[in-house]
Amino acid sequence: MSDDRRLDVLRAIVEDYVTTNEPVGSRALVERHALDVSPATIRNDMAVLEEAGYIAQPHTSAGRVPTDKGYRLFVDRLSSVKPLSAAERRAIATFLADAVDLDDVVDRSVRLLSQLTHQVAVVQYPSLARSALRHVELVPLEDRRILVVIITETGRVEQRIVELDEPVAEDLVPELRARLNVSAAGRRLSELDVPLSQVVEAFAVGERGAVQAVADVVRDTLAETTEERVVMAGTSNLLRADRDFPGTVRPVIEALEEQVVLLRLLTEMAEDTVDVAVRIGHENTHVGLAEASIVAAGYGADGETVARIGALGPTRMDYAGTIASVRAVARYLSRILAG
Repeated sequence: MSDDRRLDVLRAIVEDYVTTNEPVGSRALVERHALDVSPATIRNDMAVLEEAGYIAQPHTSAGRVPTDKGYRLFVDRLSSVKPLSAAERRAIATFLADAVDLDDVVDRSVRLLSQLTHQVAVVQYPSLARSALRHVELVPLEDRRILVVIITETGRVEQRIVELDEPVAEDLVPELRARLNVSAAGRRLSELDVPLSQVVEAFAVGERGAVQAVADVVRDTLAETTEERVVMAGTSNLLRADRDFPGTVRPVIEALEEQVVLLRLLTEMAEDTVDVAVRIGHENTHVGLAEASIVAAGYGADGETVARIGALGPTRMDYAGTIASVRAVARYLSRILAG
């Protein structure tokens, strides 16, 4: 659609429908928006938009509502995103800055985003495989065991116990700890093979069995994907928006209960090249989310995305406001992880 006037009409229909949740007629458009054309011209434009599939007439109502295609064009042509107020930005910074650890950061972020958007907020927990290693701590235990504590740059902490075939020399553990942190710190899983091999080769032949066991645990822990999960908040917001879902909201709630569905969706959205991705209605591959939209952005440390955060709700959504909130929380979350 190259006709700017018809795009203005579509924009007005979307904005009014999102605000009122009522089908929008030509008279309302004339009264509420300075479109500078006659009602007859607006009716003609609405007829063209309907024929093109951007709006539809529900039941026998005289008004029109946006379709998924209409919302998509509206989102793609957003000229500006409603900025957050200074008070909102300060509230985000203060609320997240008080977090004590990664779990607290994730929990606070998802609750905050739900409050800002009045939607269901979802946060993908930082992936170990995409996180850089910050520090490895080794603690010798009794019975030929070593506790391996792995800390990533996103603040995630994993603990594993290595069972050894025989006791090791007392000075092996501190030397191995030092070599691991010099060689592997700051590297991601894909970059660890050579440094870990070099660490193993730096020790005497008789010590390499124990060193290799520890190196394997570090590598295998970062390669794990079974720990990936999402954290949600604000599911009750869906119940308040029940009238926005044809028939029932149950399919959406059931889809949210399957974390694998959300993980797959967020992973697919990571392939989008925009900083904030939007999936609308039937663009979602899971049938249970065919009447929902999700807005998501990546977050991470040092410019590297390790996971995504987003808001999910009905297609009748304040897209500009939701995009602004998701982007802001993702950026603050990244700053905290980087710090």
